[in-house]
Amino acid sequence: MAARPGAALAEARFGEVHVARHGDSQEIAVEVHLGGLDPDAVGVEIYADATDGGDRVRQSMARGPRLEGSGGGYTYHAAVPGSRPAGDYTPRLVPRHPAAAIPLEAGEILWQR
Repeated sequence: MAARPGAALAEARFGEVHVARHGDSQEIAVEVHLGGLDPDAVGVEIYADATDGGDRVRQSMARGPRLEGSGGGYTYHAAVPGSRPAGDYTPRLVPRHPAAAIPLEAGEILWQR
């Protein structure tokens, strides 16, 4: 019997989120515990809805070092404009494949909140 879609995603979870301001930008770092997911088969993005006529933000986060004591945990980070509050941004875990087009509402996306 094949595993149901998203079964491995159910093992994944977000940990702490850290924000540091650097001049006109802010660095957002998030702990992501991948469970049984292959880190090369998923991506972590930072997302923010459009506001005041501006564009939405959908930006890939870079995978950093493996978290100590965690079999499948990594820190992901990205720099975003400091003109918006850090609370506007939400990390999300998405399937990654060069030929895939993933809609925002896809069930295979794990949102941090």
